[in-house]
Amino acid sequence: MNAAYITKQSIKPPVLKKGDSIGIIAPAGPVAPEVIAQGTSLLQGFGLEVSYCVDIIELNNYLAGSDERRLKEFHKLWADPGITAIIAARGGFGTSRIIEHLDYDLIGQRPKILIGFSDLTIMLNTIFQKTGLITFHGPMLCTLLRDEAGRSEIFNQLSRPCLEEIKARPLEILRGGSAEGTLIGGNLTCFQHLTGTGCMPECKGAILFIEDINEPAYQIDRTLTHLKMIGLLDRFSGIILGQFLDSDLQLQPDYELIWQRVLELTADNIPVWADFPVGHGRKNQILPIGIKAVMDSNAGILRFLESCCSV
Repeated sequence: MNAAYITKQSIKPPVLKKGDSIGIIAPAGPVAPEVIAQGTSLLQGFGLEVSYCVDIIELNNYLAGSDERRLKEFHKLWADPGITAIIAARGGFGTSRIIEHLDYDLIGQRPKILIGFSDLTIMLNTIFQKTGLITFHGPMLCTLLRDEAGRSEIFNQLSRPCLEEIKARPLEILRGGSAEGTLIGGNLTCFQHLTGTGCMPECKGAILFIEDINEPAYQIDRTLTHLKMIGLLDRFSGIILGQFLDSDLQLQPDYELIWQRVLELTADNIPVWADFPVGHGRKNQILPIGIKAVMDSNAGILRFLESCCSV
């Protein structure tokens, strides 16, 4: 069996409670001081303590400081027994530069909630693959500032062991049917870059959710076609398409071409949903990576079959 597809027993992080401390990391792009200040205030409003490294706003071209700084920041906060959860300040680029140097023994021994999306797709899926820790695709500090619903959801959802089923409206059922499998995915471009690295979670029978931003339809077509050509797209039991937006956070003008291409590349027995509220838009539904779920097309509901956190 390919080493990239070794299945590990899942690890559930503890729930988030009022009075707990949440750490802020910047493993990718640089963060403006006002984002840290405003985001910290929002998190404190939910009764959380906030921790972050003083050099989090360091700038190194398109990165939040050197690889060494970003790696040290992650390990310092993860090793802190007083921190229950860690949220990314923003995405961008750079997570892949530190992923091979993470201390996966530390991560597995001290489970915490880890939440983010976009470039964090690489970290979320890799950590689940390497350790079995359930991670969370969801809002980051910078997006909480514009997503009022996500602000309350990030605490309400993560303060309970089980996430509520998701009945998304509107939802486009491009191909009906039901699928059951482990939920994995995130940003399509980042997810593709996990192929061949040993960081890709087990895809056979999994449910894949994908989204992207500022990628034209032809580029998304190329990425999907690549996943088909290497046999990866055929392994999924179901596919959920989130938001495919332009740089102004508006729906791609050719989004229906993306939907059609997914149908062309997948078998007739694989359910495909579209317009699911996950991605860079105003609504970014929290999805646990590594949890078994069911796509029920008749009801238009995504159900979770197990808890994602421990009490």
